[in-house]
Amino acid sequence: MPLLLLDLDNTLVDRDAAYRATLSDFLAGHGLPEGDIDWLMSVDASGYTPRPEVARAMRGRYGDRVPRDAVRDLLDRGAADRVVLSGPVRGALARARTAGWTLVIVTNGRTAQQETKIRNTGLDALTHGWVVSEAVGHKKPAPEIFHAAAATVGAGLEGAWVIGDSPQADIAGAAGIGARSVWVSAGRPWTGTAHTPTRTAPRHRLRHLLGRRHPGVRGGRVTSPRRPRSADAAPRRAARPPGRSADRRSTAP
Repeated sequence: MPLLLLDLDNTLVDRDAAYRATLSDFLAGHGLPEGDIDWLMSVDASGYTPRPEVARAMRGRYGDRVPRDAVRDLLDRGAADRVVLSGPVRGALARARTAGWTLVIVTNGRTAQQETKIRNTGLDALTHGWVVSEAVGHKKPAPEIFHAAAATVGAGLEGAWVIGDSPQADIAGAAGIGARSVWVSAGRPWTGTAHTPTRTAPRHRLRHLLGRRHPGVRGGRVTSPRRPRSADAAPRRAARPPGRSADRRSTAP
């Protein structure tokens, strides 16, 4: 079965919303200005800023007003105990499995945090496996972490798709292994990096992407993919202009 290699934070779950709620409680608990939440979110950069850098920035801003242990605890826990899996995404994952895809989560981060999110949300039962960068010793976009993901389910990367929100970690990572990709834009414009995604979708359309049927599955049963059309055969329809949405009969994510 072909692979869907799925990012976790801000793709399957809204990590930033959960972390914002955590920060709100942190600020209130230490008598700090509520308005600092935007600064803290900026420093965090959706989890991509290394923890030591975040800790240094917080110590520089708050000094002795916040004990170092409190900062360490905040960064150790992150939003792991607050993330939720939405009903539509939960249903889409179930449909993707039925449609013939093998689902593997590929996430950067600390093993304890990321596995807590996966298990607390029930993603452990909805996917076929996962890899966390800390556990495998490689971070996206390194090809090694994607190969490790494929190995967890005994699959190859041929025909794989990568779905994620990070141009660097996910889309460049997909290009590095020759996979097609979907960028979960969350309303952001594409920044024009070296590698562009095969498709772009806002986060609310993730459930539609995951529900697409793989070409080797019909009526819930696995079949052989259709034979590719000969290069000499005349196309039945004109090529789709850039920016148009995919034909709803498409078998890709």
